[in-house]
Amino acid sequence: MLEPTSEEPLEAIKDSLEQAAKDETVSHPTRRYRIILFQGALLVTLSVFAFLTVLVKTTPSFPMDVQITQAIQTIASPLFAGFMQVISWPGFSPNSMIVTVVIAVMLYLYGLHWEAVMALVASLSSGAANQLIKSVIQRPRPSVDLVQVFTILDSYSFPSGHVMFYTIVFGYVWYLMYTLFKPSLMRSILLALFGSFILLVGVSRIYLGQHWASDVLGAYLLGGLMLVGVIFLYQWGKTRFFVRQPVAPPRSKKE
Repeated sequence: MLEPTSEEPLEAIKDSLEQAAKDETVSHPTRRYRIILFQGALLVTLSVFAFLTVLVKTTPSFPMDVQITQAIQTIASPLFAGFMQVISWPGFSPNSMIVTVVIAVMLYLYGLHWEAVMALVASLSSGAANQLIKSVIQRPRPSVDLVQVFTILDSYSFPSGHVMFYTIVFGYVWYLMYTLFKPSLMRSILLALFGSFILLVGVSRIYLGQHWASDVLGAYLLGGLMLVGVIFLYQWGKTRFFVRQPVAPPRSKKE
């Protein structure tokens, strides 16, 4: 009987791995369909944002904006008002930069160097884009004769800087935790925490009378588009920069 050569087991292993990869991935037509669907969603989002931007450029406030704010502000609870202020706190300057630096430092110390750099990029791009669009649109903030305004701000209103910052920076951190870290109780808590901040910041900005609902919607749309761009840039740079970075700090010998 002939004994199998050393190449035969290697070929068998290779075939097995290729078959396993095929089993775990979708077919080419399905991938193409998903890519087209994703690109279509981005195009629709961009189109809606562009249409909304044209509308708010010529309209200080929409009747529905006022109705939504007045409806949310019917919650006359000091506890709820305090909670809304806590939700908005990280988005004010210099709080937002402090939060960003803390996030970047923690990522860097954990061994995620490129991720830390991209956290700074996400924050800076969010602020720059927001200020640029606000200076072009120059939409006034909600006025005290229409809704209750907790704190009067002297900057422009569209789009909401808070919502953009949370969507881009906190959304990026959420993505990192979801894709890089193993499932655990702490991971679940952090995912819920950052996700809640992203969802609730829009409500807080409207409730505090500092943005219209259309400001918040525009910020979510633009922030979502920019978040996709940040993630693509992160993935592109991941294979080019800090390639040999450790996944996490090395454990001590005592452990």
